Amino acid sequence: MTVTTVDRAALPNPTEEPSYLTSENTVVSWLFTRDHKRIALMFFASITFFFFIGGMAATLMRLNLATPQGLLQPAVYNRMFTMHGIIMVWFFLIPSIPTTFGNFFVPLMIGARDLAFPRVNLASWYVFNLSGLIVLYSLIMGGADTGWTFYTPLSTIYANGYVLAAALAVFVNGFSSIMTSLNFVVTIHRLRAPGMTWMRLPLFVWGIYAVSVVMLTATPVLTMDTLLLAVSRFTGVGLFDPQHGGDPLLWQHMFWFYSHPAVYIMILPAMGVVSEIIPCFARRPIFGYAGMTIALMSISILSFFVWAHHMFVAGISIYSGVVFSLMTFFVAVPSAIKVFNWTVSLHKGRITFDAPMLYALGFILLFTLGGLSGMMLATLAVDVDVHGTYFVVAHFHYIMVGATVSAFFGALHYWWPKMTGRMYPEMWARFAAILTYVGFNLTFFPQFILGYLGMPRRSYTYPVDWQVWNVLSSGGASILAVAYTLPLLYLGWSLFRGKRAPINPWRATGLEWITSSPPPKQNFSHTPVVTREPYRYDPEDGTFVTQEGTPYAE
Repeated sequence: MTVTTVDRAALPNPTEEPSYLTSENTVVSWLFTRDHKRIALMFFASITFFFFIGGMAATLMRLNLATPQGLLQPAVYNRMFTMHGIIMVWFFLIPSIPTTFGNFFVPLMIGARDLAFPRVNLASWYVFNLSGLIVLYSLIMGGADTGWTFYTPLSTIYANGYVLAAALAVFVNGFSSIMTSLNFVVTIHRLRAPGMTWMRLPLFVWGIYAVSVVMLTATPVLTMDTLLLAVSRFTGVGLFDPQHGGDPLLWQHMFWFYSHPAVYIMILPAMGVVSEIIPCFARRPIFGYAGMTIALMSISILSFFVWAHHMFVAGISIYSGVVFSLMTFFVAVPSAIKVFNWTVSLHKGRITFDAPMLYALGFILLFTLGGLSGMMLATLAVDVDVHGTYFVVAHFHYIMVGATVSAFFGALHYWWPKMTGRMYPEMWARFAAILTYVGFNLTFFPQFILGYLGMPRRSYTYPVDWQVWNVLSSGGASILAVAYTLPLLYLGWSLFRGKRAPINPWRATGLEWITSSPPPKQNFSHTPVVTREPYRYDPEDGTFVTQEGTPYAE
């Protein structure tokens, strides 16, 4: 847990220094800003837009599956699940936490005034939105119909003409990810405050660092993959077409070499978020800090050695299947260490169940259930039976949507007072958190049962015997949609009517909590100095004191 002594000269004076929100108020000042905090808010607006676009596609899918006959035409249904997957994976889940909370808080947490390359940071937002415009063009013109995996030869020969537009959107989006991750790596290496050693970094910063390493090494593979897809489709070169000497499995190997690490691109920042929230609301330091950092980096490294567990039924040899099955079990070890450490950190803690904590606890529950089902899929005999069924859909969503989105909302509520200077209505936030878990489990747990019964994924119809489980899932999706919409309403209300937030409303530790709420444009007047001594903010006399209650020496 990052702890700090405070040089009084480094603390902002709210009466003299305007916040980053009020320093300039023109549209041009926002569109050409180099302030990492403003860029984070612009990313937040962009990904929120795409989150609801992807959510609308999911809503249409669940409405279709409420009856065995379906409401949509098969071709329309194909396009809906394809666009839902593409938008949610590359335009929300992957960029959500790094581009918003990473952008906003990494410099604050390490005592820096900005990221290393502010112009590159702004450029990454423009590139992200350019890729978003391309994917919206594909959707408006008809939408791709291959699934988000773009499997060949379907995507190279048989699919409609808008597959290339969707693939181009993913191609362009990758450059935004690379620019963002490069910025984080250089910033964390070069701009840490004095005394901010590697083993004093907040675990959220470790999560961002780990995911940046994965993005820098894995994203170029996807970039080349989509480029080869375009070459195959435009020129007819048989890279993936067996009729011209190509190999469809080549696409799967290259795609999953990126896309399995992409699973951890989504979940590693979420682990960092939960590692900040748990000690704050349990009033205990995180258990096993060194072990947590090693686990984070181990997950990022091991993620590159398990890609072919997606291909157990694709024709790879049984010996390869055994190796990749074992490697999948190995990558579960550091994940289990993190769950164990979070649980022990709660033991004998003075826990307060504010909204961020409820979301963090929900993350642990959903991540654990998703991870256990992942171990079932890592077992060759089980995977052969349930591969390509709704069991896989349920597993994927428990990890990627249930866990990652829970952490995203936990981070949003935890840092909202610092970002905006306003408090939100706590009871509404707790209600939304609880409703999220009810709706999510009602939506996706029945899909485990459907998958075990044999319902294939991506099917627009099904036997009438499975309707009750599909109705439960569609009903849960309606509850989940309400739970995801509620924060938009009460957080928007809090911007205008919420109470003014103090500097440190949660009595948390970390450099971001010694700045005003919202922070000033330059973050710190002077660079703070980091020590091992834990502190909290005393609102009665406006000073920072140790956990034992003794004031800092001037």
